Amino acid sequence: MRIEQLDVVLRERSHWQAMELGTALVRRRARVVWGTWLMASLPVLVLVNALALWRDTGFFAAALVMWWCKPLFERAVLYVLSRDVFGEPVGVTQAVGAQWRWTTQGFWGYLGWRRPSLLRSVCLPVNLLEGAPPAQRAQRRRAVLAGVLGPVLVLALLCLVFELVLLTGALTAVFLFMPLELLSDSWRAAWELVSEDTPGWAKAALNVLYWLAASVIGPFHVGAGFGLYLNRRTQMEAWDVELGLRRLRARLLQQSGPLLALLLGVATATPLLLPLPLAAQEQQQEQATAEPETQARDADDAGQTAAEIFGDTAVDTAGFRQAVQRGFEDPLQRPTRTVTRWVPREQATEDDPPASDNPLAAQLQPLFAALAALIAMGAEWGLWLLLGVLLLVLAWTARRWMPWLRWGRKAARSAPPALREDSIELPATLPPDVATRARALWAGGQPRQALALLYRASVRTVQERTTLALPPGTTEAQALRASRRMPEARDREVFATMVRVWQYAAYGNQLPTEDAFLQLAEALQAQYRWQA
Repeated sequence: MRIEQLDVVLRERSHWQAMELGTALVRRRARVVWGTWLMASLPVLVLVNALALWRDTGFFAAALVMWWCKPLFERAVLYVLSRDVFGEPVGVTQAVGAQWRWTTQGFWGYLGWRRPSLLRSVCLPVNLLEGAPPAQRAQRRRAVLAGVLGPVLVLALLCLVFELVLLTGALTAVFLFMPLELLSDSWRAAWELVSEDTPGWAKAALNVLYWLAASVIGPFHVGAGFGLYLNRRTQMEAWDVELGLRRLRARLLQQSGPLLALLLGVATATPLLLPLPLAAQEQQQEQATAEPETQARDADDAGQTAAEIFGDTAVDTAGFRQAVQRGFEDPLQRPTRTVTRWVPREQATEDDPPASDNPLAAQLQPLFAALAALIAMGAEWGLWLLLGVLLLVLAWTARRWMPWLRWGRKAARSAPPALREDSIELPATLPPDVATRARALWAGGQPRQALALLYRASVRTVQERTTLALPPGTTEAQALRASRRMPEARDREVFATMVRVWQYAAYGNQLPTEDAFLQLAEALQAQYRWQA
């Protein structure tokens, strides 16, 4: 699995959110998921029921075979979901054909001794998608199931209950088509048909109903278990954190690539420019010279301490030395550590003898010293220049990162405009010259009343031309749906414009301009043939 190709947003979810994620994946690829399920299960259904009809017995065995083979169908659905979530969507034919080539490691047990297991929805992805060796497969299943054992069991039981509900509902739906006065006789006849001598076609139909119920619920069961599996992998392996770090690394490399390259170049070249090995060598020589003197002083101190302690008393020298050696060997009594210190190199004086008797080296030493000083000065100025460039980059991009620091005061939010409420009073009977009256209201400083008059007159025209009776509480959406029955397209367009202008004014407090209002009034008057 390559998590960088995941087509879902990874984050740590609760168990029910993870199940919802899996069912959402199933709904997103519904055509391929159910097509693959039908292509994988329909041949088995036809084969086993055809054999039962031919022998006129064994219908229960046919249903049992269908139930036992459900992992085969779930395997095909899991293939579709796993390829889709990693950015490789497949079709129905590809998914069915790939079952012959896909791995079977750890799968045959779910057609054998593990078939009654209720943990199949999460364990099947572990076996088929991870490809772990058999010795590690059981440990992986236990690790994945450690946090979702209860939800997996609840999921399996819920899916089983839903299948039974669908099957029972399909059986009882048959009696919905029976006349009410014959319902009791129908129940009695059905019971006699099932209990005494059930025909073969009824048993086959029952198997088909069970297959339909399983086909509806089965893909959701697989998808919910796959969602739990992805969530457990995210919790155990921090997939979401890894993807976030990868995106951060890509963004940093894309934005700061030249700067990082310059920093790495300077950091690599600095140790080569400084004469540190020479100082380290001198420090080692000084330490080597001082070691014998230190050892001698330690020996004298040890002798004086022993004499002061024991005096003239005879001491077993061998036993005493062994006891001291055992004491030094005890790690609790003699903890050791290594400390490294950098000490400044002493400046050479004019009276110091030359470091080498070679006259050529003595002549070139000032040149090397001048060259080292020049390189050091260049490195120092280069670092200062790099610091200046970094400060310029920070100042140039301050508008992007400065809000993250939240140093500045929060911008004062402008107070929303006060709502303006106008009481709109319209006459009970619309005047014949609606457009003229609306212009007069607009000129008199009553724009909402003018728009309300035009809207009400437009609704009346819609009623007249569609012969529909709209109730007083009709909404704008209902009026628009009614206007679609007007035969002329221009009538529908003008009414839609009127509704949009009225909604902006009534609910959004956005009035049209005077020119737009006059044009709308003229268009309504001309199209709906209102009096002038």
